Amino acid sequence: MVPRIAELKYLSAYRIWLKFEDGSQGEVDLEAELWGEVFEPLKEKRLFKGVRLDTELNTITWDNGADFSPEFLYEMVKS
Repeated sequence: MVPRIAELKYLSAYRIWLKFEDGSQGEVDLEAELWGEVFEPLKEKRLFKGVRLDTELNTITWDNGADFSPEFLYEMVKS
């Protein structure tokens, strides 16, 4: 079963707080994950700060089309 993201809050720099429908929640720091063509632009904090929850795709997204899988984010919260 794919974990469903219920809430998102931008914290600072490359850190966000996520809450999943099963009650799991926590901070994730995505700085080390910002590599590759689609993620490099997000190193600009102004762009990273534009993160939003896309309930249709069930993940976090940015205007440039970047996103992370909910499974990946769930594992980051759980570790």
